[in-house]
Amino acid sequence: MREGIKNLLFIIALATIPVFLVWLPFFLRLSEFWNIPLPPQGMATIVANYDGPLYIVVAKTFYNIEAIKTNYQFPLPAEYYSSHFPLFPLLIRLFSYPLGFPYAMLFVTVTSSILCLYYFHKLTNSYWLTFVFSILPARFLVVRSIGSPEPLFLAAIIASVFYFTKKKYWLSGIFGAMAVATKSPGILLFVAYFLYLVGPKIKDLVTKKLTNVLASVEWKTFPIFLMPLSLLSVFVLYKFIFNDFFAYFHSGDNIHLLLLPFQIFNYSAPWVGTFWLEETIFIYLFGALGLISLIKQKQNLLACVYGVFFATIIFVSHRDLLRYSLPMLPFFYVAFSKYLETKEFKIVLTFLIIPIYLFSLAFISQNVMPISDWRPFL
Repeated sequence: MREGIKNLLFIIALATIPVFLVWLPFFLRLSEFWNIPLPPQGMATIVANYDGPLYIVVAKTFYNIEAIKTNYQFPLPAEYYSSHFPLFPLLIRLFSYPLGFPYAMLFVTVTSSILCLYYFHKLTNSYWLTFVFSILPARFLVVRSIGSPEPLFLAAIIASVFYFTKKKYWLSGIFGAMAVATKSPGILLFVAYFLYLVGPKIKDLVTKKLTNVLASVEWKTFPIFLMPLSLLSVFVLYKFIFNDFFAYFHSGDNIHLLLLPFQIFNYSAPWVGTFWLEETIFIYLFGALGLISLIKQKQNLLACVYGVFFATIIFVSHRDLLRYSLPMLPFFYVAFSKYLETKEFKIVLTFLIIPIYLFSLAFISQNVMPISDWRPFL
C-alpha cells in the first residue's frame, strides 16, 4: 500500500513539475527568458495555444452551429469543429463548473498526463523510462503544457495496450473506445489488434472460409469492437448535430493523409509550407528502427500497434509530423529500453534538459491563436 502511494506520488511529480516549470515564465509575465522573447499575455499564452481554444468552443457549444456562429469569430465553418472529437471537450465542460473553461482545459490535460505516465510505468515497470517519456521529445512536453487532447489520447492507447497484454479485454476495449472518442486516429488501435489476432491465421484462408478463420479467434477478445462502435457513435452524433453522418470527412482541410508516401516534402502543400524538413527524415529513421527492434524482440502486439501508426505517418503531409508520431512514442521506448537505461544515455539526456526546456518556451510563445475578446471563452 505504502509502495503504491510512493509510486503514484512519483508519477504525479513527473507529470506536473516539468509542466509547472514551463508555465512559470508565462505566469510571472517575464518579457524574456535566456534571451527568448516571451509574449506579455502571461498564462493566456498557454491557454491560447493551438488547438486549445477550438476545444473550448466545442466544450461550450457542443457543436451547436448557431452558438458557434454567434459567439466565435474564428474564420472557420461550423463543420470544421467536427474534426475535434467529443471526449476531451466533454471533460473540459465537466470540470468547467468549479474551474472555468480555460483552466478546466489545462486541468484535464495535466490530469490526463498523470494517467498517461501511470500506465506507461505499468507497461514498462521502469521509473527511468517514465522520466524520459515525461520530457522527451520536447514536443510531448509541449502538448502536456497546453490545452491538448494528446495526453488523454496517449493515456487511453497505453492503458488499452497494457490491459490487452494482461488479457483484460473489456478494459482494453473501453480504453480503446476512449482513444477513438478523443482523436480519430484512435481507430488505428483497433486495426492493430485485428491484425495481431487475425494475421497469424491468414494462411488458413487458403483452406478455410473467412468466416471460419474469424470464428477461430478467441471470443474473449471481442470487446475490442467497442472501438469501431465508439467511432460509429461519434458519426451518429454528427448526423444529429450537422445532419451529416460523414461530417468529419467534410470538415475542411483537416485530414492530412495522401495516397503517395512522403508528401510532407512537397513544400507547397498547405500544412507544410517550408523546405526546411531534413529532421523529418530522422523521424522516419528512428521510426523504422523502432519497428525492427520490436519485431526482433518478438514483441508482436507492440510491433503491430507501433507498425500501424508508423505506416500511417508515412502518408501524412503536415509540418508537425512529430505530433502525429506521438502514439508510437511509448512503444519506441520499449523497443530501445536497454540502450535508454545506459549510463551514456543518461548523461546525454542531462545535457538535453536545457534545450528541451528552451524549445518548449519558444514553441509555446509562438504557437498562439489570435484572440482579441476572451469573454466567449470564459
